[in-house]
Amino acid sequence: MQQEPVLVERRPGYRIVTLNRPERLNAFNETMQIALAAAVAEAEGDPDCRALMLTGAGRAFSSGQDLSERVKPSGEIVVPGEALEKYYNPLVRKLRALPFPVVAAVNGPAAGASCNIALACDIVLAARSATFLQAFARLGIIPDAGGTWLLPRLVGQARARGLALLAEPLGAEQAEQWGLIWKAVDDDKLMPEAVQLCERFATGPTVGLGMIKRALDASEDNDLATQLDLERRLQREAGSTPDYGEGVRAFLEKRKPRFSGKR
Repeated sequence: MQQEPVLVERRPGYRIVTLNRPERLNAFNETMQIALAAAVAEAEGDPDCRALMLTGAGRAFSSGQDLSERVKPSGEIVVPGEALEKYYNPLVRKLRALPFPVVAAVNGPAAGASCNIALACDIVLAARSATFLQAFARLGIIPDAGGTWLLPRLVGQARARGLALLAEPLGAEQAEQWGLIWKAVDDDKLMPEAVQLCERFATGPTVGLGMIKRALDASEDNDLATQLDLERRLQREAGSTPDYGEGVRAFLEKRKPRFSGKR
């Protein structure tokens, strides 16, 4: 039987989505892209899902695009572009727009488009043995899947240009020091820490967390005045949720809040 290209594990309040082509280092082919898009959409449509984890099976997060799909039977090389329009770009947009936090648990090499898919997640944890590689220059193409937008915002222009132009792997500890990711952890601690984060988000003030994502993304393009207006609007909306009232009462009563995640 053919294995599923993406595995989905449903846990109370969150889901773990695993890229599952370990024999190909979880390289993205069309079948995996379709399955991953479906898994993310299903999570978004589940009112009980309040967090999502993305990770890889085996020894890699993902090696990026499966280049065997870039060669036609005639030997002609397929020009990149259609896959970006159909799969990668919608996926990155969706990860950024999900109304709950997304945790990337980078368990090994994350190369090419998969590197930028990981960086598009809200919290990136990486095993110390993991590496991040903007491999595109090795093929004579540019970083895609949001790479040219994400990299300078995460690490600044100088480091973004070095990563993109030199196409050299960056270790997880250096990635943490540069601010590319949230944290590098011992390999055997990766999944326990990622699960702990998802469990925390699964019992958190989901609506407010989703608004934090919206506000931070908007701040990349807004001037201060526009951002202040957005903060006011979102704060009014967040302040009208049951979780805000619960948070205030829990603080005053000196107890742990019991957030419902409901509007």
